[in-house]
Amino acid sequence: MGAMTNEQIAQYKDVFVFAQQVDGELSGIALELTSEATRLAANLDNAKVKAVLVGDNVKGLADQLAEYGADEVIVVEDPILKEYMTEPYTHALASVINEFKPEIMLVGATAIGRDLGPCVSARVATGLTADCTMLEIGDFPLNPMPGREQKHKQLLMTRPAFGGNTIATIACPDNRPQMATVRPGVMQRIEPKKGAKANVVEFKVDFKKDNKYVEILEVVKNVSDVVDIMDAKILVSGGRGVGSPENFAILDDLAAAIGGTVSCSRAVVDSGWKPKDLQVGQTGKTVRPNVYFAIGISGAIQHVAGMEESDIIIAINKDEDAPIFDVADYGVVGDLNKVVPLLTEAIKAEVAKKQ
Repeated sequence: MGAMTNEQIAQYKDVFVFAQQVDGELSGIALELTSEATRLAANLDNAKVKAVLVGDNVKGLADQLAEYGADEVIVVEDPILKEYMTEPYTHALASVINEFKPEIMLVGATAIGRDLGPCVSARVATGLTADCTMLEIGDFPLNPMPGREQKHKQLLMTRPAFGGNTIATIACPDNRPQMATVRPGVMQRIEPKKGAKANVVEFKVDFKKDNKYVEILEVVKNVSDVVDIMDAKILVSGGRGVGSPENFAILDDLAAAIGGTVSCSRAVVDSGWKPKDLQVGQTGKTVRPNVYFAIGISGAIQHVAGMEESDIIIAINKDEDAPIFDVADYGVVGDLNKVVPLLTEAIKAEVAKKQ
């Protein structure tokens, strides 16, 4: 992959977002990314936000993208795109990139995006920074270096590295587009512009089946009655310190009393106590509830990365040196088996008083 000339790079404009949809519904990450794109575009010269909508009969979703900041929605529709398949979706997005030449291309780090992003970046011969948690426009190298040109208004892509023990900031100064996959739940949605109408550009792509196409024999949907922890306002989260799957009953009681949802750390999932859907952290979900109870959770950096943006963090742990207390607003050092039931009873008493 050779470096582009400055003249070639200058042809690439605007911030593009892959607007993921499944079964004709926009995924939350699509709205998070258009929101983030508006923040990035504000720091670039005359940059517009453009969403790329790929699927079959999906044009009706364009106005929703406009409400969240998309100046233009490029729609690629074809019956072959009804279900996600690697090759036709890669061909669609790569064709859009080659035609419209975006300066920045953002894709959600979902199951679809983690497959699509690397395939597209290889197809259009650019780099990809995966699983980003922060994006900024700035100078690269960050500090001037002798004998090396410092380029301005570059996309600085930040992601956890080395198992989350450090943070890496990566740039792609010599090729375009600058591509990143972004963790769901990290970027905050802007206030929607109700009633906004999209400027739709329909883009025709020729799909010729080749040996890279697969045939979908059956789609089996995982039916879940689990509440999405990313939407919860109050989370009661348990770690290895809870002791056993049966002992999570005391967390269930607290959650029921306060109107919250139970979540957990990776250790709990690895032990088979709770499903992966409920995991908070770097390899789980990023959450931003109003209140986050961290119960029996030591507070490894990988877990903290997924919940540190919570408004109020309340930690209960018998180890007074547990790192979770460094990020907690309120901390209780004690046996969770004694503390949590007392807290539940106190909350129930307060609720009863108000009724």
